[in-house]
Amino acid sequence: MTDDVGETDRAAGGRELTARLAVPEMDCPSCAKKVDSSLARVEGVVDATLQPTTGTASVTYDPDRASEADVVTAIEGAGYEVVDGNGEGADEDGETESSGAVDVAPPTEVWTGTRAKKTWLGAVLLVLGLAVEFLVPGANAEIASVLEYPLTVADVLLLGATLAAGVPVVRGGYYSARNRSLDIDLLMGTAIVAATGIGYFVEAATLAVLFSVAELLEEYAMDRARNSLRELMELAPDEAVVERDGETVTVPAEDVAVGETVVVRPGEKIPLDGTVVEGESAVDESPITGESVPVDKTAGDEVYAGAITEEGYLEIEVSSTAGDSTLSRIIELVQGAQAEQTETEQFVDRFAGYYTPVVVMLAILTAVVPPLAISEPVTTEVAGYGLTFAGDWGTWFVRGLTLLVIACPCAFVISTPVSVVSGVTSAAKNGVLIKGGTYLEAMGDVDAVAFDKTGTLTKGELGVTDVVPADADEETLLRFAAALERRSEHPIAAAILDRAEAAGVTDAGEPTAFESLPGKGVRAEIDGETYYAGKPALFEDLGFDLARARAETDGGATAVTDGERGADEGRTAGAIDGETIADLEAAGKTVVLVGTESSLLGAVAIADEVRPAAERAVARLQALGVERVVMLTGDNEGTARAIAEQVGVDDYRADLLPDEKVDAVAALQDTYGEVAMVGDGINDAPALATADVGIAMGAAGTDTALETADVALMGDDVGKLPYLYDLSHTANGVIRQNVWASLGVKALLALGVPLGLVSVAMAVVVGDMGMSLGVTGNAMRLSRISPD
Repeated sequence: MTDDVGETDRAAGGRELTARLAVPEMDCPSCAKKVDSSLARVEGVVDATLQPTTGTASVTYDPDRASEADVVTAIEGAGYEVVDGNGEGADEDGETESSGAVDVAPPTEVWTGTRAKKTWLGAVLLVLGLAVEFLVPGANAEIASVLEYPLTVADVLLLGATLAAGVPVVRGGYYSARNRSLDIDLLMGTAIVAATGIGYFVEAATLAVLFSVAELLEEYAMDRARNSLRELMELAPDEAVVERDGETVTVPAEDVAVGETVVVRPGEKIPLDGTVVEGESAVDESPITGESVPVDKTAGDEVYAGAITEEGYLEIEVSSTAGDSTLSRIIELVQGAQAEQTETEQFVDRFAGYYTPVVVMLAILTAVVPPLAISEPVTTEVAGYGLTFAGDWGTWFVRGLTLLVIACPCAFVISTPVSVVSGVTSAAKNGVLIKGGTYLEAMGDVDAVAFDKTGTLTKGELGVTDVVPADADEETLLRFAAALERRSEHPIAAAILDRAEAAGVTDAGEPTAFESLPGKGVRAEIDGETYYAGKPALFEDLGFDLARARAETDGGATAVTDGERGADEGRTAGAIDGETIADLEAAGKTVVLVGTESSLLGAVAIADEVRPAAERAVARLQALGVERVVMLTGDNEGTARAIAEQVGVDDYRADLLPDEKVDAVAALQDTYGEVAMVGDGINDAPALATADVGIAMGAAGTDTALETADVALMGDDVGKLPYLYDLSHTANGVIRQNVWASLGVKALLALGVPLGLVSVAMAVVVGDMGMSLGVTGNAMRLSRISPD
């Protein structure tokens, strides 16, 4: 249940400990406030972080002035049981058996626990009592009296129902009063006691049983909401098979050190991040990246904790401990996301602070004023119905009681956090890490999306797209191009070498007198002749007339020699002319020419390939309602225009430096409003920080991207962006529906109470239980949204 972690030095030279506790019954903000008040009275408690959505409390205390047992006692003094990781209560000393930190409360036995058994007993007694009183009144004989007040069979049954189901409610109300918390437990407990005290046994028993049923249903709904986080946390195995001293041993995953080798057999989960050193297998990385297609892994490839091997055997050198794995960081950030309040949550909390006291005051006035003001029955017409208002105390007391039930703000207080939990955890399981409910809300409201080009809309990996021979065939062209580029470290050189290797072409030999020509290309001697590879401008400097078309070949491309034209015409490039080069460059490709001072072997075109999902992602965003999709790039105008046309963005900005991307994002904000920026999380960090929502691509295993971005796409898949927008947009709609439906229903019920149209049972079933279940169920819809 607990783990004393995070030991820190204090100014006085002492230390602080943090106890992380599971408190499953703490499932709403008002519960957390009650616990916070109780902890505040413990001398030595320094700080407390309470998370109702996960049912956990993280309490920092001074061990010289307080103990973990004091912390547990304070929480239980607020009326909430502290349990260990298996759902068991603390022992007599307030300690638990669990040794690991608690990230989410364990599942609870909602329908078979002690509270449930008392509720079911109360329900049976309530049904029997109502049956005796209304169906078989002849059996409703007087059997006892209390303070000269006669008690019938029905009264005894109803009192039994009130005691069985109502005592836990009254006890909760007592704790609320102790902690000065005007919450549902105090309101309901007061109502039950008051109704019982004046002999309204039917109302008291009905209220106790129905409210207890409502509490069980809400506990069940919250437990289901927590399940998504539990599933996320169960992805990484607790144990690992490690090679030590020539044999394999099974040890807890947290005991494996960086540099050790773990063994993963077919069908097993990878326990820790690392690099494959032996074996090969397809690996399902969907728990981390959300990518459903398994990825082939061989020696040298990175793998992540929580991924699942398919049919192969892997030996993996561990690169991070269990607490520092990518999956651990995801879980930590998801938990942090739930701890932050969104603007809507802050508004609801402020509203609830006024709403509850006002309605409680109205309840008191409703119970007191009409009996004093109405001396004789008054009949009036409301909406076509004749209603009679009498001044009897009993009627107005029950109506005041009903308003007390309606005063509980539970449904609309939990409406936002339960939606955030559902949305954030669902996104994490689909490879999208949202670092706070604020960003979930903000992403759903964006008006414009700005994309970086390289590594975002494109793969960020250069590849040869075209090989255009002139004075040589394709194989010869690639042979000399590879020989010239073999000693270059430029990414273009790597692309050419990869293409030559893929084509089975060996280079023309070891170049000598190699020289790099900055900004133009390279030069080297091969077999005693000087060859060049570089930009078209380099060959124009050598005297080639690239502006003139030459189609003077017969099936092949043969350069025209100097003797076939005037000496002042310069050398031409055969089939490689200005129009060919312009067409390639207009398509966003970089053109590399290869040749000698007198002959052009041909051209090789290189480009950063557009991601297959980029065009569809842009189209989907536009279809979903994003007003403007823009590409921001440092590339030249021609390349930018070609990529922009290919992927279908509404606009593009080229030749931008990093600070100019920041200005471009700011300009989009001024013109359109909320802006999301999508980049690699490193080079685009300033622009990501300026945008309302910064989204990093391919963040799995990348600490910088995880830390700098507001949202991280764990896989290198820009196609997840429409899913993110759809999820966030839907989440905003769900939150609004939950808040306004809760307020609307309670307002209607409150208006109906003075008119006698709303009973205590209706207030509990519809206004409390019904709306709490409704908002939770509505929030769970978000878990069903998945990427296309």
